[in-house]
Amino acid sequence: MHKSINGASLRKMFVGGVALLDQNKKLVDALNVFPVPDGDTGTNMFLTLKSAVTEVNNCIGNEISDLCEAFSKGALRGARGNSGVITSQIVKGLCSVLSTSKELNTKAFAKAINEGCKIAYKAVTVPKEGTILTVIRIMSECAGDIAKKTSDIEEFLKQVIDKGEDILQQTPEMLPVLKKAGVVDAGGRGLIVVFTGFLRALLGEDFDFVFDDSKPVQTADDVIADISNLADIEFGYCTEYMIINMNKKTTEADIDKLRERLMKIGDSVLCLGDLNLVKVHVHTNTPNVALGYALELGELYNLKIENMREQNRELKKKAQNQQSQEIKENGMISVAPGKGIADLMRDLTIDNIIEGGQTMNPSANDIAQAADKVPAKNVFVFPNNKNIILASEQANDLTSKNLIVIPTKSVPEGISAALAFNPEASVEDNTAAMTEAISVVKSASVTYAVRATHVDGFDLSVGEIIGLDDKSILSKGTSIGDTTKDLISKLKTDITASITLFYGEDVKPVEADLLQQELAEKYPDIEVTAIYGGQPVYYYIISLE
Repeated sequence: MHKSINGASLRKMFVGGVALLDQNKKLVDALNVFPVPDGDTGTNMFLTLKSAVTEVNNCIGNEISDLCEAFSKGALRGARGNSGVITSQIVKGLCSVLSTSKELNTKAFAKAINEGCKIAYKAVTVPKEGTILTVIRIMSECAGDIAKKTSDIEEFLKQVIDKGEDILQQTPEMLPVLKKAGVVDAGGRGLIVVFTGFLRALLGEDFDFVFDDSKPVQTADDVIADISNLADIEFGYCTEYMIINMNKKTTEADIDKLRERLMKIGDSVLCLGDLNLVKVHVHTNTPNVALGYALELGELYNLKIENMREQNRELKKKAQNQQSQEIKENGMISVAPGKGIADLMRDLTIDNIIEGGQTMNPSANDIAQAADKVPAKNVFVFPNNKNIILASEQANDLTSKNLIVIPTKSVPEGISAALAFNPEASVEDNTAAMTEAISVVKSASVTYAVRATHVDGFDLSVGEIIGLDDKSILSKGTSIGDTTKDLISKLKTDITASITLFYGEDVKPVEADLLQQELAEKYPDIEVTAIYGGQPVYYYIISLE
């Protein structure tokens, strides 16, 4: 329980809020409603606050005033897009109160949230309800009453977040475009993520926490209908810049005049700052005029102009391509540890490849996103590594697709499973055929020892070459080729018909070809093939069938 916090805890809160947003920025991006002329909300908010945390990290001590000044200054300098600029203004209000508070308690935080709301609303020329502004407003309105009832900052934040979540879920009723897309407001979700990060930091919890904003999948027809009318974009250029090194004659009144002039040539106007720095965002058909106005006040910095109409055309093309992809019953995705293996899997008609493997395991979210891109109702997943099977199973909770995880523990098993796939067969029949296919494959690999040890009856030294199957080390040596041949001699049986060597990035093609020839001469009744795998760490991944 915290009745008040010090500078060290406030620093942790700032870092925690940004860390949790980093974990969830892609989810927030996914809530964007077509068209998306200003980029991705989650990414913009994260980059804004990442800049703020960078400034905080440059603070040597934990003086609250210094931390607040750094967080606010960094947010303004890093602000990107509407969502980032509004977020920077919420931060500015929060920090302006916290930096001068004698004690950081619930009352101080309530006052800070209220100030953040006020400054954010002032920054937007025409505030729109059903957005991040609505979420911060409701949180601020409730914060004062909650602070009167509890002095526990953790409980205070929890209740404020709950109020924010409640109104966030109502945003689709406020904005028809959200309701049509079946999503809550992206900026509002991002704000809740940040505040939740504050709370988790105080509680000492980790930041590996993913929010769940399941949304129905839009059809290509829905998307095209939303973006086909380019005339809906009255002002075509999203223009952003900063003004620095103000002219000696520039005054605060000139900044207000700039805002008024920008409103006459566009919309979505944000113009905020002081004589040290002014941040501008405007949608206009004459970005040259917007830049000319700025040059009357000072120097331009961090200039960005984007053609929103062209962005919409690209979205339309993407949607049309999506429409042309017929939704099929069954598809496949596979983890591949190297470029050569990935190319082979594509040749086997696997729909999507996830880069990864030993030492670089993909997350459940990576697997879910790969599945989402497959135009199929049912998606078979080949983890190809025992350490990725659990993440593959957890991915089912992160996608609308029906994932069927075939527990392949190696690349050879994944290839055999793909070869057993029948696009016309049912999920049950394919699962049975794939499971049977991987049961008859023997997999092995050749790598090196990373430390001196005694295991499986071998005394190993650092860097020594080792050969192993999926259970234990079977051979060792100082030569990659000799160790591989020894390993294969222990694994082959009288019924072995083929041996495939997938050679890694550290093996030269001429070396792999020589080993293939030697094995072919030694085992004339077995088909021996060497294929470029490109995997790191493992010199060879071997399949015996």
